[in-house]
Amino acid sequence: MPDATNENHQEGRRSGCCNPVKKPGPVSMDHVLAALQETKEERDTRIRSLFNFFDAANVGYLDYGQIETGLSALQIPAEYKYAKDLLRVCDRNRDGRVDYQEFRRYMDDKELELYRIFQAIDVEHNGCILPEELWDALVKAGIEMDDDELASFVEHVDKDNNGIITFEEWRDFLLLYPHEATIENIYHYWERVYLVDIGEQAVIPEGISKHAHASKYLIAGAVAGTASRTATAPLDRLKVIMQVQTTSTCIVPAIKNIWREGGFLGFFRGNGLNVLKVAPESAIKFYAYEMLKNAIGEFKGEDKVDIGTSGRLLAGGTAGAVAQTVIYPMDLVKTRLQTFACEGGKVPSLGKLSKDIWVQEGPRAFYRGLVPSLLGIVPYAGIDLAAYEALKDMSKRYILHDTEPGPFVQLGCGTISGALGATCVYPLQVIRTRLQAQRSNTSAAYEGMSDVFWKTLQHEGLRGFYKGLFPNLLKVVPAASITYLVYETMKKSLELG
Repeated sequence: MPDATNENHQEGRRSGCCNPVKKPGPVSMDHVLAALQETKEERDTRIRSLFNFFDAANVGYLDYGQIETGLSALQIPAEYKYAKDLLRVCDRNRDGRVDYQEFRRYMDDKELELYRIFQAIDVEHNGCILPEELWDALVKAGIEMDDDELASFVEHVDKDNNGIITFEEWRDFLLLYPHEATIENIYHYWERVYLVDIGEQAVIPEGISKHAHASKYLIAGAVAGTASRTATAPLDRLKVIMQVQTTSTCIVPAIKNIWREGGFLGFFRGNGLNVLKVAPESAIKFYAYEMLKNAIGEFKGEDKVDIGTSGRLLAGGTAGAVAQTVIYPMDLVKTRLQTFACEGGKVPSLGKLSKDIWVQEGPRAFYRGLVPSLLGIVPYAGIDLAAYEALKDMSKRYILHDTEPGPFVQLGCGTISGALGATCVYPLQVIRTRLQAQRSNTSAAYEGMSDVFWKTLQHEGLRGFYKGLFPNLLKVVPAASITYLVYETMKKSLELG
């Protein structure tokens, strides 16, 4: 039974709220004016004053420099400044400048958009958002926030500290946010939809840490990764076979050798281990990332929800290194299995192969090639992230004309950026594979990473570092497409929207 005292307190907090729309439906500028309790003339004066604030030089237009300076003067934190995006959204005629009419059109569209979502959250239509209404909206979007985080957000928006959010406070907080005002965007809840799993490392959907169904998302990602790796397993086997060849190698003879040794199933040798490591690698990477993100946020004294691009890169790279180190013995055994020379398809069991490595080479052999593997993680992630952001930015500017890219555009950007990142660090992958494949207790064994590098360069030239690159790139597009489609199907099956 509701507490009468609490109800009276809520009624007291609602006093002063104004909401002219008592039920969901179309809204107009008249509704916005009534909610703000201002006249059309007062609103015109307010918008003109804001334009003049940015146009400090009184030149009659705004450019990137003026918008950037104005946002800084408003003391908007760096992670909330979208000067370039704001310029693009406002600049309708693409002349690099924003005149007052363009600025005014943006303000009209943005205030209507903000009022619509305000209406959607304010389910009782009292003209204000209570913390419990905000929490309900988050839950419906599948987002989980604890009480402290919710209170912190409300306090950030609630300027008069009365425990509720009026439309004026809501508008002031989001007016200069140039992206679409959805509940996910507003709370910086992003799920990166371009999941590209090319079989080298686990891919974690970004932004699921605060999701109430994070474990389900991990399951969906694991199933998608399994399907993708199985479908592209023949190309992966071909790549590994070509990587370890120290003599001249071509694709067609390599394919014939695989067929002669094991027939059709020979192309899938090692895929079981490749699939088996998806789930533990994803889980370890996900939870390590969350712990590191919190640690970086505490160290920098910043919001743990958004630690910036450099913080995400550091946390993601380190989490990837932790996950890679833990599951690396499985990766080495997989490579040994794929490169094991046999006739008639007689492949040793995983148990026997692992035991032989342990007995004949020692436990350290399971980590041969780990160093070049770890060295490639941060460069790969950095190149992937930089290329993805650049491609997304170009698509928004030249193809989508400042609208937010949809899932297929993001998928395309992610595929290209992933392929570019993989190509740049490919020499390290070749060195790793050669160290993994060779028994460490033979006289011809490589002594380490530098030994592989110099011998490859001396006997095969620079081309030796790119053996198997073509089949590796061939699997990028089908791997990305299969991962995305299976992931979306799994989301629906698990009722994740």
